[in-house]
Amino acid sequence: ADHGTITIDGQPFARVPANRLARLGVARTFQNLALFGGLSVRDNIASGRVHTRHASFVEHIAGLPRARREDAMIAEKTDQIVAFLHLESVADRLVATLPYGLQKRVELARALVAEPKLLLLDEPMAGMTATEKAEMAGFVRAARDRHGVTIILIEHDIGVVMGLSDRVAVLDYGRKIADGTPAQVRADPAVIRAYLGTAEGEDGEGI
Repeated sequence: ADHGTITIDGQPFARVPANRLARLGVARTFQNLALFGGLSVRDNIASGRVHTRHASFVEHIAGLPRARREDAMIAEKTDQIVAFLHLESVADRLVATLPYGLQKRVELARALVAEPKLLLLDEPMAGMTATEKAEMAGFVRAARDRHGVTIILIEHDIGVVMGLSDRVAVLDYGRKIADGTPAQVRADPAVIRAYLGTAEGEDGEGI
């Protein structure tokens, strides 16, 4: 799909700069890691709140009150997310030294620390082992339930999609072929033909 409309809180947007999206309460992760390998886990996560800073560079250099308040607030929010995603033991390590699964978790943490209303996850389980996928799925579910964030999940792993989603839209070569609850989509003949590779049963019901 390469055309359509996007609305956020009822307001239409065609193209919105990334910094404006953050201020609108939208955060995302990337299919390919987009972390700062030479920074610590904690610093990478804190960078997710850069859009909340209002103090000038000079205020930060001089350690003026507004800058100190912002730094304290960001540190507090970062510590909360570090604890939420069980990253305490690696919080001060360089991101580049972490295994891939943990780096993906750090990227999720950086998105969550921004306290988004809408979180876009672009294949968050890509390249993970089965154990890492199960752990990440649990964190995504907890983020939805505890933080009240709406999540748009882009994912090719059918099991992950069906296990996490309240509603599923299925694309086949860019064309939407189904849209509904996981149960509805699982039983849709077009989805079965395109993705699940299983013929319908004699009773006409999908898998």
